Amino acid sequence: MSVRMKLQVQTVHFDADSKLLDFVQAKFNKLDQFYDRITNGEVYLKLDKGESSKVQNKIVELKLYLPGDSIFIKESGTTFEEATDLVLNAAKTTVKKYKEKLKDKTAPKAAELIVEEEEEEF
Repeated sequence: MSVRMKLQVQTVHFDADSKLLDFVQAKFNKLDQFYDRITNGEVYLKLDKGESSKVQNKIVELKLYLPGDSIFIKESGTTFEEATDLVLNAAKTTVKKYKEKLKDKTAPKAAELIVEEEEEEF
């Protein structure tokens, strides 16, 4: 039984509508499919203060808390939806790598298995 990760979404210097917040929540809930031990996460939605341009880039920052570790990802796009998708794709890759690294640490090495088998033969 996996526990759904707690995700806290914060906006910086603006008020997001509920459609955007629901979109972000739904997207990042998918990370549970890749690693079910993510304990919680924080999402920050920000407007980029660009060089006096009228169109501001949108920034999405994600911090995921894993047992004994954390992952931080930051992406920007022309819309929050675009930036959210970029962060989600990067997070999927990073979480998969983290999970593989854990497997490598916990799995016995092939050389260790061979040595143990040789010792049992004698």
